[in-house]
This record gives sequence, C-alpha cells and structure tokens, in this order.
Amino acid sequence: MLSSELKAFYMVARLGSITQAAKKLGLSQPTVTTQIRQLESHYAVELFYRGGRRLVLSESGARLLPMVKTLLQQEADIEFELRNSGQAQGSLRIAATAPYYILDLVKIFRQRLPQVDVAVEIGNSQQVLEMLEDYRVDVAASSQLVEDARLVRRVLGTDPLVVAVHRSHPLAQRQTLAIDALAGHCLLMREQGSTTRLMTEQMLAGRGVKVGTLLEIGSRESIREAVLRNIGISIIARHEVPHNPELAVLTLEGAPVMHEYLYCLKERRQARLPAAFLGVAQEVSGIQL
Repeated sequence: MLSSELKAFYMVARLGSITQAAKKLGLSQPTVTTQIRQLESHYAVELFYRGGRRLVLSESGARLLPMVKTLLQQEADIEFELRNSGQAQGSLRIAATAPYYILDLVKIFRQRLPQVDVAVEIGNSQQVLEMLEDYRVDVAASSQLVEDARLVRRVLGTDPLVVAVHRSHPLAQRQTLAIDALAGHCLLMREQGSTTRLMTEQMLAGRGVKVGTLLEIGSRESIREAVLRNIGISIIARHEVPHNPELAVLTLEGAPVMHEYLYCLKERRQARLPAAFLGVAQEVSGIQL
C-alpha cells in the first residue's frame, strides 16, 4: 500500500498537479487525492502547500522527494532484473513516437528472440522520454534530440517535413511550396510536446508566416483522417504520409529534416534485452552517435 502512495506523491511532486499525475499513473483523480491524504494523515505531515491550481512541495515534502525517487528507481531495477533474468525469455518494453522505424526493429528482434514478450507504447516525443526516465520502458524512440549523460542514443533514420493536403485543395496542384505559401491556410497540428509541432512553429516563426486557423489534433492518425476530409493541411514527416489517392504530398522548400533517435538509459545498455535491441538498431541504421 505504501508503495502506491509514494508513487502518487512522487508523480504529484514532479508534475505539480493531481490531474496530470492521475493521467500518468492511469488512476482517477480522487484515487490519487486519497493516496496523498492517507499518506499525510497516517504520518501527521503536510507534504504539499495547497493554493491555486498548482501544488507546491512543503519543506517535509522536499526532504522526502529524493528518498522516494531513489526507492522507486530501486523498485524499477528489481522489476527489470526479474523480467530479464531468464536466459531465453523475458520482456522488453518500448515507447515510440511512431511505429514506422520501430516496428522494423521489433520484427528482426522477435525473429532472433521469439520467446521474448515485446510491448510497444505510442506517445509524443516528450511523453516517451518521460517513460524512459521513469523506468516505465526499457528503450524509447523519439524525434527529440536530447543531450543527457544518462542516455545512450542511436540514429534510426531521417525524414524531411512535407505538406499533406487533400487532392481537391487549392495547393494540391503544386509539387513544391515556399513556406510563405502556407499563410492563411488552416493548419492541423499535433499537441504540445510533439517535435513535429515544435519544428513547424519554429519554421513558421522564422519566416514570419501566419497561418489561418489552427486545429490541434492529438494523434497522427486523426490528423491524416482530417486531411482526407479536407478540413485543413498538415506539415508532417514524409514517411508518415500514407499512400492514398485522395492525398497530395508537396515538397516544402527549406523545410527542416526530422531525425528519429533510439534512447536507452546508460545504466541498462548492457542488460541482455536492451543490448540486443540496440544491436539490432545499430545493424539496421549503421549510424551511431
């Protein structure tokens, strides 16, 4: 019981929000609130100062936080060791921003180690790196470049950003677009935390281009469906655009190139299954940083 309460405390302390902590933990807000209150009540301590929308750590909470972080890391290490202690079996947990690069690696990995269970979770660049940092996955594929001494990194591939439009859209008759040509058009964008969105916003701001209405949609699949319905246009990595006669793919002049990286915690790079997966990635990409 204490373990779940400490996990709730750690996540709330990290995010400053019961709502966000509940989402990360896969629990309801009342459950997380109850866990925090039970911890405070049982030990007669105030862990958070409550005021406004954000919870702030009290002095007691601040002293407790590094100890809880160490404890949860040790728990994750034990769970990792138990999962991967067998010679032929085990399980590998993967987080990725998109399936395109990672599934090719999973296929080869499964051919070599067919007895190993593999779980793949999809999120945006920020989310998958948080999963890795929190020990919820063993490796993470992200388009976000991170310079962190705790991580090892492999380059999985590169892809230019392009513009995807419906074939009946006024821009569809062009093969190449200047960035200025996007002005005034409805742009379909991923949520905050997406590297594609960040690169798009930086590119538009750098050229002083103002698009029309902005429609935020929280997944690549939903954005593609919106383009197919001619709701708007999307700036997207080339390999993410499906083959569909209803879509036109336009080259964007001066568009940045998106890289996809594979990350693993350095402390776990020599563990059997992460090492095997990194080896597959190295063979396939032939590139290492």
